[in-house]
Amino acid sequence: MAISDFYAAHPTFRTRLFIHLRDSDDVLGAAFTAIELINKEEVNAIMGPQRSMQARFVIDVGEKAHVPVISFSATSPSLSTTQSPFFVRTALTDSTQAKAIATIVQAYRWHDIILIYEDTEYGSGLIPYLADEFQQFDIQVTSRFSISPNSGGLTILKMLNKVMAMQTRVIVLHMTSSLGSELFLLAKEAGMISEGYAWIITDGLSSLLDPMGAEVIGSMKGVLGIRPYIPRSKSLENFKRKWKSGIHSNSTKLNIFGFWAYDTVWALAKAVELVRHERSSVIEQNYHGNTSQFPDIKVSKIGRMIRNRLLKTKFKGLSGDFHLVKGQLQSSALEIINVVDNDEKVIGYWTPQNGLTQELRKPEVQAAYSISMYELEPPTWPGNTKAIPKGWTIPVIGKKLRIGVPVKSGFDAYIKVERDPYNNKSIVTGFSYDVFLEALAVLPFAVPHKLIPFTIGSKQSAGTYNELLYRVKLRKFDAAVGDITILANRSQYVDFTLPYLQSHVSMVVKIKDDERKNMWIFLKPLSWDLWLTTGAAFICIGLVVWVLEHHINNEFRGPPQQQVGTVFWFSFSILVFAHREKIMNNLSKFVLIIWIFVVLILTQSYTASLASMLTVQRLQPTVVDVNVLKKKGDFVGYETGSFVKDLLVKQLYFDESKLKDYGTAEEFDEALSKGSQNGGVDAIFGAQHCVELFLAKYCDKYMTAGPTYKTTGLGFAFPKGSPLVAYISRAILSVTENKSKMDAMEQKHFLQQSACLLDQRTTISSDSLSLYSFGGLFIITAVASVSSLIIYLSKFLQSHWTTVDTVHQDSSVWSKFSELVKRFDHQSPYPVTVRDVNATSTSQSIEALADVENTPSSSSTSNKGANNAVVDNTQSSSNVADVENTPTSSRTSDQGC
Repeated sequence: MAISDFYAAHPTFRTRLFIHLRDSDDVLGAAFTAIELINKEEVNAIMGPQRSMQARFVIDVGEKAHVPVISFSATSPSLSTTQSPFFVRTALTDSTQAKAIATIVQAYRWHDIILIYEDTEYGSGLIPYLADEFQQFDIQVTSRFSISPNSGGLTILKMLNKVMAMQTRVIVLHMTSSLGSELFLLAKEAGMISEGYAWIITDGLSSLLDPMGAEVIGSMKGVLGIRPYIPRSKSLENFKRKWKSGIHSNSTKLNIFGFWAYDTVWALAKAVELVRHERSSVIEQNYHGNTSQFPDIKVSKIGRMIRNRLLKTKFKGLSGDFHLVKGQLQSSALEIINVVDNDEKVIGYWTPQNGLTQELRKPEVQAAYSISMYELEPPTWPGNTKAIPKGWTIPVIGKKLRIGVPVKSGFDAYIKVERDPYNNKSIVTGFSYDVFLEALAVLPFAVPHKLIPFTIGSKQSAGTYNELLYRVKLRKFDAAVGDITILANRSQYVDFTLPYLQSHVSMVVKIKDDERKNMWIFLKPLSWDLWLTTGAAFICIGLVVWVLEHHINNEFRGPPQQQVGTVFWFSFSILVFAHREKIMNNLSKFVLIIWIFVVLILTQSYTASLASMLTVQRLQPTVVDVNVLKKKGDFVGYETGSFVKDLLVKQLYFDESKLKDYGTAEEFDEALSKGSQNGGVDAIFGAQHCVELFLAKYCDKYMTAGPTYKTTGLGFAFPKGSPLVAYISRAILSVTENKSKMDAMEQKHFLQQSACLLDQRTTISSDSLSLYSFGGLFIITAVASVSSLIIYLSKFLQSHWTTVDTVHQDSSVWSKFSELVKRFDHQSPYPVTVRDVNATSTSQSIEALADVENTPSSSSTSNKGANNAVVDNTQSSSNVADVENTPTSSRTSDQGC
């Protein structure tokens, strides 16, 4: 029909194709048939064969005879058109479906699939491409099953029973229609075309649904399929009308392979017409094979030219655009079908550029690659339901969930494994296992499981937590349940649930002895730098006041030893506000106001800190800094088999030779009690849950100190891509948000901690008040003191420099400076009046005035002296006494003053 249609459409063509039909059922028959056609019929091109396995041998014959082998049905990717130049594939290779199938699986958020394929060249050729595409989307191929075309129903049924026993419920099927139809009939009988299952078939089945019959299609309800898209065209409609009206009216519907065959004939006829030849088309026996293995084959003269012309042929055929790239047909789109009610329904399309789409876009319209299920019409799934299968289930029969449980000698409040002496089964208890059981109880389905102990320890036969999780990665365990810390490096090879308990790593050290028994505890409230700074400030303030008062105040004058004593006495007497020296200079008063305020704050702070140390028991650690441990080379410990060792070595940079592992709380206590000098350790690093259990037992001897190192928390581990992770995580959220339930489990397993609450402890890095806390006060004092000195010295120079410079014009600068120092050391000739006196001087003045009344001659003199005297209280008393005895001398003294 294709030949007649072609030459009817091209009546001017001078060449004609002559078809020699041959049929062969096996591989060798196809190869010898090809040799016969070349040698006897002298053909220049071979169309077929239909099967990929037959095509491999026929391609070898075509290579030797230089005859192009053109196949419209050998779709296996293992047949390479680049490695076999005389092989031309006018069909789509199966590898074009791989990415489309992976995209569909990803769109419905399935993480695991089962591959079932035909054990032939056709079936196995697609599997590597599918595996690669699934890997790109992080989809796990949990199992692969191959079925021979000669397998009976019993063999197929046994394979289906194995699939039923597995957890995965997404099945990708790649096989021919003859084997696939038998498999679906058996799958329906086994109850596998029911709710919860998802089936995806390749174009080997989806393109040939009609020939299978109504019974087979009825057993495929809810199946998704993928097949090449055939665009509508006028020529296609005309061909279908002609096909139905002719002798084929009662035959089956046309399929994609029939369209490809039709287009292949047209392409070959066009190529032959373009080939010009002048001599005989073949050269007899040009290829001489080994007579014992292969007969002689004639070599075609124009076969290569036909192939070259065929590769360049382009036209619009029944199947769409006919365009060969690297010897094979290129796909523009694939359509996705859903088998519904003994028929198929197109629910969407897939293109290499745009991914999934509900409607095909024009090639010039660019869009992002879509992997959304919402781009497809909602399909009807097996079981006649619209609910999307979750892709997995816990099978009624088959293996239970294998759960690895860590077994260790200590810290068993979280996970404890014991052996039942009667039946030798493992009995698991603990907070972590209780949380897991509560989470399973929340799930909407049952999860049968069995617990497999995994020993954690330092012995050769024992392992670590990392090794336990690595077994989960290798799928020797289906999960790991226990006090397992979620870490970034572990999440690279297993999936964790959400944490059911927060955690961090902290350092445990011994508690210092009670410092209240220390005879030097009075020095503890202030740090050494604050002590030294305060002492220096007292001396500096004394010197500043001496400079400001020395020139005008007799109390800051006298022999050098007395002046030094006055400076120290005055400065330190301010500490208790016991200074008796009068202050004459306003600048001195300004400095002292600020300094007394500083002293008040210092003394109050000191008193409060010392009182706290003497009255409140302080729990202080022996070590507060990790760097101190490293510098001193002390030994530190950690829990056997835990991740803490990696943290100490890789993050805190401890020398691995300084690390010791311990398994129980008693071993922790013994090691810390000994210390590094006696074969123990000076600090223990552990996860929060272990530290809490240890301190609950030894809270009177040890405490946490230093910084904490954050971790995500404790969780359960599953293999990468496990669908249980999302369900268990949501269940954990439900459990942890139930406060009463969590409190009940904590009371059950951690009742001892109530006597020693960790949150009541205070980790103290330093009890002493530091200089930084009072830095602002010292700065203000220094600024006030320096400013007062500058003002005072400026005024002093202003008042004396002119006189000194005039009297000593010829002297050197150093002589003038010495003269200024002498003038500063001499008492000022301008006395400052003391207007304020204390109660003592007032009473003394009253007594003196009483004596004056008895001595008239000295009365006036005494009054004058009282108005003009520049003396302190003691001086006033002595002067009054002098007035009583010697009136004349008293007057003289007053005038002198």
